[in-house]
Amino acid sequence: MQINRDIMQPLAAWKDNPHSKPLILQGARQVGKTYLLKQFGQAFFENTAYFNFEKQPGLKQFFAGTKEPGEIIASLTLVNGVAIHQQRTLIIFDEIQECKDALNALKYFQEEVPGYKIACAGSLLGVAMARGASFPVGKVDFMNLHSLSFAEFLAVADPALFSYLDSLEKMEAIPDIFFNPLKEKLKMYFISGGMPEAVVALLELRDVAATQEALQNILNAYRLDFSKHVDNKDIQKIFHIWDSIPSQLARENKKFLYQTIKTGARAREYEDALNWLVNAGLVSKIHACSKPALPMSAYDDLSSFKVYLQDVGLLRRLSLLDPLAYSDGNRLLTEFKGAFAENFILNGLRRQFEGLPRYWRSGNMAEVDFLIQHQNSIIPVEVKSDENIKSRSLAVYRQNFSPGLSLRFSLRNINKEEGFINLPLFMVDYTSKFIHLCGL
Repeated sequence: MQINRDIMQPLAAWKDNPHSKPLILQGARQVGKTYLLKQFGQAFFENTAYFNFEKQPGLKQFFAGTKEPGEIIASLTLVNGVAIHQQRTLIIFDEIQECKDALNALKYFQEEVPGYKIACAGSLLGVAMARGASFPVGKVDFMNLHSLSFAEFLAVADPALFSYLDSLEKMEAIPDIFFNPLKEKLKMYFISGGMPEAVVALLELRDVAATQEALQNILNAYRLDFSKHVDNKDIQKIFHIWDSIPSQLARENKKFLYQTIKTGARAREYEDALNWLVNAGLVSKIHACSKPALPMSAYDDLSSFKVYLQDVGLLRRLSLLDPLAYSDGNRLLTEFKGAFAENFILNGLRRQFEGLPRYWRSGNMAEVDFLIQHQNSIIPVEVKSDENIKSRSLAVYRQNFSPGLSLRFSLRNINKEEGFINLPLFMVDYTSKFIHLCGL
């Protein structure tokens, strides 16, 4: 099964940019970084030279003895067995966080031989950077690869339906003949999520049991990472946090509570463990915003935040929600007080807007699910997991702050009113496009 990723276009632009630097491709384990880079090399280069520092630990000696790019390339050529050319060969350094000297050497490649095209990947690169592992600040380019978006999933599941959705250019209701199949495909996406292995199991093998197994294997691999790469003092704390995420999101007020992890747990004991999960790309930490003003980071309430998983399929599997819920109306979307829909919308928004979204709350009176920044505007976003859209929180926010545009996601059709739009949940990947259609 051929899975085309939206990030291929930015990768092609990176290749053609004469001023590009060695590339760091970040992303959690098993989101498809290695497959993507090999696919990119095959499509856009004459040759690909692939090196994995986890599987080939002997590579580290080439970087320990010298920082001279020419000497390093000569050694790598012997391993590769084929000449490595500037511009014509894509050099892939996989699991580069396992070799600090290789990370540091990127600086010298950028300064001395910028013609070599080097793309690096690693599932724990964020952790390595947080620890300051000889990182070549200012000498590399960055891109992030997430699990498949719903649009990428739909392009594989039903290309014709994807073409229709992708072609929408007007703020008009979608005919039922398209709307209802799109809703069903969204429910399918909630079974697999966007992890490539799970998507292939569901769409190509058409095997729900294999999808379940793929997701469980990924969760097991994450737990092995906790044991292998985390300081001993934090291992059990990470397990406690990880296992608590479904119950954190199942509450009406989804604010992260350390007491939910373990009786008597305190922030200062668990903060480092939570930050490890954030740096590993496994969870998103979304802060409350005390005032919707720019820059939003200046108004973060550091003591109040919510935690979401990086993939809705993994959240479903971790929550032990059976895929049979797919056949039970909208249950897959509405379970856990709409937490799956909320997590899904967050992941879609993260791909399109700079900076993490925030959320807004006014004591116990009102809470808006997310705030996103579009240019110099702050847009409140409400998430409803069904057709029932009754809520006073967004009305309270609009009354207090008079935003130029407000946004709701639900299972209702496209609707535009004065200063307000409703988009179906399955259109989250087109949020930026439709905001532009509103004139912002």
